[in-house]
Amino acid sequence: MLRSIKLAWRNVLNDRQFSILNIAGLSTGLACSLLIFLWVRDERSIDKFHAKDSRLYQVIKTSNNDDGTVDVHVTTPAIMASSMKADLPEVDNSVLVVIEEEKGLIGNGDKMIKAESRYAGRDFFNVFTYHLLDGNATSALSDEKGVVLSDKLALSLFNTTSGIIGKTIAWKSEEALNGVYKVTGVFQSPPSNASDQFDVVFSFEHYYNVFRDKYGLDKWMSNNPSTYLVLKDGVDINAFNNKIKDYSRQKMLAAEGPENLKWEGPMFLQKYSDRYLYNQYENGKIAGGRIAYVRLFTLIAIIILVIASINFMNLATAKATARIREAGIRKLVGANRSSLISRYIGESTFMAFLALALAVAIVYTLLPQFRQITGKDLHVIFDVQSIAIFIGITLATGVLSGSYPAIYLTSFRPAWVLNKSMLISGGQSAFRKGLVVCQFTMSIVFIISVIVVYRQMKLVQEKNLGFEKNNIITFTTEGRARDEMPAFLTELRKVPGVINCSGMDGTLTGEHSGGGGVDWEGKTQGIEFDGFYVNTDWLETFAVPLVEGRTFRNADSTGVLFNETAIRMMGLENPLGKRIVMWGKECRVIGIIKDFNYESLYYKPGPLFLRYDPINSNVVVKIDAASNAPTIERVKAMYGRFNNGIAFDFKFIDDDFDKLYASEQRVSVLSGYFAAIAILISCLGLFGLSAFTAQKRQKEIGVRKVLGASVQQIMLMLSGNFLKLVIVSLVIAFPLSWYFMNEWLMDFQYRIDLGVDIFLYASAGVLLITICTISFQALKASLANPVRSLRTE
Repeated sequence: MLRSIKLAWRNVLNDRQFSILNIAGLSTGLACSLLIFLWVRDERSIDKFHAKDSRLYQVIKTSNNDDGTVDVHVTTPAIMASSMKADLPEVDNSVLVVIEEEKGLIGNGDKMIKAESRYAGRDFFNVFTYHLLDGNATSALSDEKGVVLSDKLALSLFNTTSGIIGKTIAWKSEEALNGVYKVTGVFQSPPSNASDQFDVVFSFEHYYNVFRDKYGLDKWMSNNPSTYLVLKDGVDINAFNNKIKDYSRQKMLAAEGPENLKWEGPMFLQKYSDRYLYNQYENGKIAGGRIAYVRLFTLIAIIILVIASINFMNLATAKATARIREAGIRKLVGANRSSLISRYIGESTFMAFLALALAVAIVYTLLPQFRQITGKDLHVIFDVQSIAIFIGITLATGVLSGSYPAIYLTSFRPAWVLNKSMLISGGQSAFRKGLVVCQFTMSIVFIISVIVVYRQMKLVQEKNLGFEKNNIITFTTEGRARDEMPAFLTELRKVPGVINCSGMDGTLTGEHSGGGGVDWEGKTQGIEFDGFYVNTDWLETFAVPLVEGRTFRNADSTGVLFNETAIRMMGLENPLGKRIVMWGKECRVIGIIKDFNYESLYYKPGPLFLRYDPINSNVVVKIDAASNAPTIERVKAMYGRFNNGIAFDFKFIDDDFDKLYASEQRVSVLSGYFAAIAILISCLGLFGLSAFTAQKRQKEIGVRKVLGASVQQIMLMLSGNFLKLVIVSLVIAFPLSWYFMNEWLMDFQYRIDLGVDIFLYASAGVLLITICTISFQALKASLANPVRSLRTE
C-alpha cells in the first residue's frame, strides 16, 4: 500500500500543472459541499434534542372558507389537551402552551429585565426536554402564582442559579397578568437548535383563570393556546390522524350546537420537530417551508460535487493518451487488467483525499464568513457520522472520477498500443465534449438563477407597499409608557425631530389580530378579516391614504376603518356610517383606507379593519431624516423619564421588512457564491483541456505557421471547438433555467418578468469568461516558435 501511495505521489509530481488543476477543482467542490453539509445538518437538527421527539406532536386545526379554501391554525381550544388525553388511549401525555408575542418586564427589587414568556400546563417539563437545574418537573408549574426561570435569567436577577426557589419576582406585561410570582424552578436555557427561545414559564392554569371569560377559553369555538401530545410507543400516526380528523367538530356539536360547525375543518397531528422545516400549508395540507431551502442547497452541493468530479474525469481522460503505452508495457510484463484498473482508480482516490485535506483547510478558513452569511453558529464536528460521510463522499468521488480513465487506459491490446501511433478515439472525444457541455449547462443555470433572485429581491425592497416605512422607528411599551400611553404619545410629539407618532398592536410584517366574527346588514358569506388595534395619528404616521371618511379621534371606541378589499368583499354600498357588529360589539364605519401590504409580498392584501385602542403594545415614531441620531437620543431620554431603569430597545421598520426575506437574501448571496465557484471549477477544467489540446496539436500548429497561418487563425482554430460546446450549453440551459425560476417566482404575488435581457447578460458573461480562459493557452500556442515543435519530425 505504501508503494502504491509513493507511485501515486510520483505521478502527481510528474505533471504538476494537471495535478494542481485537478486537486484545486476537487478541493473547491468538496469544500463547498462540506460547508453546505454543515448548514443542512444544523437545519435538520432543529428541535431534535427532545427525548420524546419520535412521539411528540402538535395538534393542527383547520377552518373552511366560503370560497372553498382551507386555513390552517396552530392554536386550539384550551380544553383540547385534557380532553384528548382523557378520550384517546393512544395519548400518553398532553400539554398546553401560550406563546406571548411581546416581551414582559421581570424584576427583582429595582432591577427590571425584558423577558420572553410562556404559559404552560403542569406537564410542560415532562413533555419537552428543558432540563431543570433546580425544582421538580412534575410540580414546578402546579402553583398558579409560581414561575420557572431560565438559568441565564436567574443569573441576571439573582447572580446565581441555585437556592432561589421560594424567592419572588415582579412581572409586568398585560395588566391582568401583572403581579408578584414565586420562583418554583430553574431550567437550562433552550439550546441554539431549539426553534422556541424563551426566558420564563408561568402556569397556564393562572392564565386560564384570568382570561377564561374574556377569550372564552372554556369553549370549543375558541383558539388560543397550542396543544402538544406525546403518543404511546407504536401508535400509527396515519391511522391516528384519520381517527381524530373530526374530533373537534364532534366536541363542538355536542357542547355548542351546529351554529359554527360549517366553518370547522378537520384536524391532524404534525410531528413537533418537523414544524421548523414544514411550516407552510395549502388548503389544509402540509406544503413545505424551509425544507425547500434544505433540498435546494443539498441539490447545489451535489451539483457542485458533480461538476468537480466531471472536471477531474475530463482532465484525467484527456491525459489518458499519454499513459496508454505505459499501460501496454505493464500488460506486456504480466500485469492483468483488474490490477491496472485498481492501480489507476487508487491514484485518482489518492488525489481525491489530497483534495479532501485541502478542502478541510478551506472550510476552516471560510467558516467565520459562512457563519455570518447563514446567520448560524456552525462548527466542524468530527463525530463518527460526519467522518464517515466526508470519507464516503471523497471515496465515491475518487472512484467515480477515476473509473472511466482507468477502464479506458486498460482497454487496448499491448501489441496494438506499442506498434501504432495513438490518436484519441472519437468516442473518447465525444465523451469529453459531453462532460464539458454538462458542466457549463449547470453553471449557466446557476448564473441565470442568481440574476433572477437578485432582481426579485430588488423588486421586493423597492416596491411601493402603500405606506411609508422609511425613517420610522418602533419599540415595545412597558411600565408608565404603556399605562399612560395617551400622555406618553403627547410628550413624544413635542420632541424635536419627531414628525409624528402613534401606537399599535402587532406589526406590519405579518403579526396582526383578526378573525371571522364580523356581522353586517346583508351579509351573505363568512370572511376572515385581518386587523390592527391602533392609536390616533396612525394613518398619518405611516402615510396610509384615506379614500373617504375620517380617521380616529381620542375615545373613538366604536369607530372602525376598513380597507378597499374588505368593503368590496362585504358588498357594502355607501358604507360610511353603516352598523357593524364585531365579536358582539356594535361599531360604525367611519372611513375607508386604500389597500396596503401589511404582510410579505408572498401575499396580496386581504380584508383589513382598523380599530381604535388607547393602550398599545408598540409605539411607532416618524422621525426627521436629517437628524436621525440626535432625535433618537432625545426619544430615548424622554422614554427614560417615563420608565427609569428600563432599557430602550428600538428598531427601524424597514429593518423588519428586510428580515421578512432573510431566507431569500441568504439564498441569493449563497447562490451567487456557488455560481461563481461552479463556473470557476468548470473553467479550471476548460483551462486544462485547452492546454492539453494545444500540447497535443503543437506540431500541427507549427506546420500551419510555416505554411503562413496567422496568430488569429490559429487562436480561432484552438478556441472554436470549445466555444461551440459552451454555445450548446447555453441552448440547453436557457429552457431549464426558465422553467425552474418561473416555478420559484410563482410563489410571489408581485414578481419580475423573465425578460430576454437576463439570458443575454448570462450568455455574454459566460462567453467572456470562456474566451478569457482558453485564449491564454491559444495565444501561447500560436506565438510559439514552430522550429521547436518541428525539430523532432
